[in-house]
Amino acid sequence: MNNMDTPVSILLAEDDPNLGAFLRTYLTNKGYKTHLFRDGKSAYEAFMQGEYNFLITDIMMPVKDGFSLAKDVRRVDSDIPILFLTAKTLETDRLKGFQMGGDDYLTKPFSMDELLFRIRAILRRTMDRPKTSHQLRFQLGDAIFDVGTQRITNPDGRTVELTGRETDLLKVFCMNENAVVNRKDILVNVWKMDNYFNARSMDVYITKLRKVLKQVCDAEIVNVHGVGFKLVV
Repeated sequence: MNNMDTPVSILLAEDDPNLGAFLRTYLTNKGYKTHLFRDGKSAYEAFMQGEYNFLITDIMMPVKDGFSLAKDVRRVDSDIPILFLTAKTLETDRLKGFQMGGDDYLTKPFSMDELLFRIRAILRRTMDRPKTSHQLRFQLGDAIFDVGTQRITNPDGRTVELTGRETDLLKVFCMNENAVVNRKDILVNVWKMDNYFNARSMDVYITKLRKVLKQVCDAEIVNVHGVGFKLVV
């Protein structure tokens, strides 16, 4: 059994049916809630719809490979641990795995004891690192944005209340203060899906958010043509 207070839910992406089934059974018996998918596309769709706190992915998979899966997952969740499984042994592949946001890299064939050791080691490390996506208060010039209360308050005592969607949207901008945020990344983070209707909804909410910010602080959301937006503080 793992040593975390709550069960670890593992998203396992492995296209080898025999190895995938074996890993799922083994990890389940060790106390991990393990959900198996046979390609990166179905794994990513499951990730967007479920609650997972660990990703184990093969690299060579159909439809969407492990590197692409890791990259897309990292856009949504910067904290989730990622362990790559692969038959590749080239140093360039190992480096690419880490560049895609991987926490560790296990080359096939491997023993189950080593896999379990790697998972536990990654969990110990990641439990200690800062969870920036969970930050609850942000500075907007002289004003304070409180995610928990969904309010922005300035030194004069003026307070504006945000809707849930406005709060989620502003949090994404605050986590990338003074940096360009891609439109697709915003849609995936806040609306969970990049499509035409959500894109139009996002534009409406950004217009609302601009008006709100003008009431309490000097921060503003500016367009970056052809790319996305930037919160300038």
